[in-house]
Formats: sequence, C-alpha cells, structure tokens
Amino acid sequence: MALLAGFARPAMAGDVAKQKVECEGARYEYLLFAQGHEPQPAVLLLHGAGGTPDPMIDAWKKFAKKNGIALIAPAVPRDLKFEPVAPAVFHCFVRDAEKHASIDPQKVYLFGYSMGGYLAFDAAMFDSENYAGIAVYANGITDDYASIVDRAKRKIPVTLYVGDNDKVYPIAQVRKTRELLEKHGYTVQYLELKGEDHNYFATADRVNEDTWKFFMNHPMAGKAATAEPKGQTHP
Repeated sequence: MALLAGFARPAMAGDVAKQKVECEGARYEYLLFAQGHEPQPAVLLLHGAGGTPDPMIDAWKKFAKKNGIALIAPAVPRDLKFEPVAPAVFHCFVRDAEKHASIDPQKVYLFGYSMGGYLAFDAAMFDSENYAGIAVYANGITDDYASIVDRAKRKIPVTLYVGDNDKVYPIAQVRKTRELLEKHGYTVQYLELKGEDHNYFATADRVNEDTWKFFMNHPMAGKAATAEPKGQTHP
C-alpha cells in the first residue's frame, strides 16, 4: 500500500502543547490539546504523507473545544520502516498524553487522513483493544493486505470517507475496504462525498462532526486494555 501525500493547511498557533516521548528505541514528538480536569475522550489524529500535525489540530480544535475532546497529533515519519512499530508508538503517544491530561481510556479514537489512514488501520487491527473506533479519510486496505482484518482481537467500529472526485487514492479500493470489513463482521459506515477530492481539509468540518456522531453511537463496551502492543510483522 502506497504512503500517499496529504494536502497542506496553514499551521495554527494557540494553547497546544508540544510533547516528546521515547518509544521503540526512538524519540517522537506530538501535539496535545486538552481542556479541563474531568476524564475526556481523545482522538489520535494521523496526518498525511509530507504533512505535519499542526493542520490536523487546526481542523479539529474548534469542534474539540465545543465537545470537550482531547486531541493527540503526532509527527508521523514518512518511512516504511516505521510501519511495523506504528501501533506500539501510537500507544506510547496515548499513554504519555495521559500524564498531561485526564483522558477516558474507553473513549480513545483514531482518525487518519491518507497515509495516516493507512497507519490507523494498523493500529485498529494490531491494537484494537485500546481504541473505541476508527475513522479514515481517503485510504483503504489493499487486496494483498486484506488478512490484517483477522488480526484484531476486537472488531472496532469503522467509518470511511472518500471524495467522489479523488484522483490520488482510488475510490474503488475504499469501496472494497467497506465490503471486506463488512464481510468480516465489522460495523462500518461508508460515505462518498459528492464533489470532494483527496483534500480532507476542504470538508473537515462536515467530516469531523459526522465522525464524532458515529463514534458516540458506537461506544466501547467494557474497560479498555492498557498492555502495549509489540512490533508487528505484516502479511
């Protein structure tokens, strides 16, 4: 599966903290936006190839303020060597964020855009017990990677978005991803956005609101796990 480029958007300034964490033998950075002292849901935001975490925070911050959501946005390496350790590293981001903010472990979600969606599928399948749901914009699961859906210990709810004018990622593959997930018993929401293309930021307000409604309608049952996933070997 190719690591696809994302569209850029001006970075945001404000009350967002930059954090660093050591994980899997390397140092990583992420942005954290949180508010209040009560346990709050959190969304791990994964940007596209060539992007940065700042626009992802920017796209979600207004909605997060209104709805009491913490945002965790890592700087994701554009390196195929990162993929095997991605689920473990994402887990590290969440655990580290819990040191700085009050986060409800049963309400931690994944949102991936383009390449970030590709990596979000990794986390959702190899570390399914630690996420309540996943949303992906403009990415899917390729045919040679389909067996990943059988690796999840818990089939978390999935919502997929793709513009019907996307010239970067094939809409046919997103449709096949929907069919694959449904066939294997996943709860799936699928939306083709009329007139939209690969640029998530052009429709972020609509997608974010719809994503959150989907997440709230499919709560996680039981207590979230805290065990760290190990590095993975993919089929």
